[in-house]
Amino acid sequence: MLRVLDWGEYFHLRKQAPPERPESILAALETDELIRRCDAGRYDITNPAAILLARDLRNFGSLQLKAVRVIHYPGRSRLVANGEREAMAGYAAGFEAICDYVEARLPVREVFEGVFRRSLPDFPMPAVRELIANAMIHQEFHDSGPPRVEIFEGRIEVTNPGEPLVALDRLLDSPPATRNRKVATLMRRFHLAEERGLGIDRVVRELEQQHLPPPRFDRPPGFTRILLFGRRSFGAMEREERLRAIYLHASLRFVSGATTTNRTVRERFGAPESQHSAVSRALREAVDAGLIRIRDPNAGFRARDYVPFWA
Repeated sequence: MLRVLDWGEYFHLRKQAPPERPESILAALETDELIRRCDAGRYDITNPAAILLARDLRNFGSLQLKAVRVIHYPGRSRLVANGEREAMAGYAAGFEAICDYVEARLPVREVFEGVFRRSLPDFPMPAVRELIANAMIHQEFHDSGPPRVEIFEGRIEVTNPGEPLVALDRLLDSPPATRNRKVATLMRRFHLAEERGLGIDRVVRELEQQHLPPPRFDRPPGFTRILLFGRRSFGAMEREERLRAIYLHASLRFVSGATTTNRTVRERFGAPESQHSAVSRALREAVDAGLIRIRDPNAGFRARDYVPFWA
């Protein structure tokens, strides 16, 4: 039991000192229902324990097929891969290693802070971490495919087996829903997830703070895929991309108790005052597309504010 489960990482993630006696370690794992006594007088390892705390998933039969795959491509297609890694440690035990591996392969840009030059990833790592954790937690375990992180030139795709349990256009405001309550609860107790349904909110907020394009949510048959895109200015974004960004911005502000205005949209895109008219046109297009609506149709043009269509 103690050879195949990373019990040291279990106590580290719980922010507790590990007991010295094996009996105390087993008692703690049993309390969390990670192991259970069997009729033979020994212990069974539960599936949540194996998928989260395995030292090596290959010790657990078919669960090795759920090892997270990270694939790095030099260009925009899947024709040639630069490298690939299968993370054979359990999701919780190996989470930091997976994230470090992904972060080391993200494209970077040079920025100056005073006289100092820093290299910053093109994608906010908190958003990437959130998507990796979501893919682990919300996947369909009865499907043999693994969660997959693919890094391309200009985009990242995070895919997991199992279609989303809520409508794609309501991922941000819907109450939390998961197929795997025990896994979600343990990831929360390990401080790797919150189990409050705020993962997509955090992703959208991180992208907005860096004026990045909005995420795209796809539903390939039997899968959920979320895409992040590299830096582009408001003017360089495609129409569909701008409308999606405005809708998500309005949704994020509404669930925070605020409305959307021309000014907040310009701030979201990092657009100057000179683009006031272009942003106004984009807001009208979002209204015409049924993504947002004017909160008070009787308000003057300059005083208009907006809410998502479902508000």
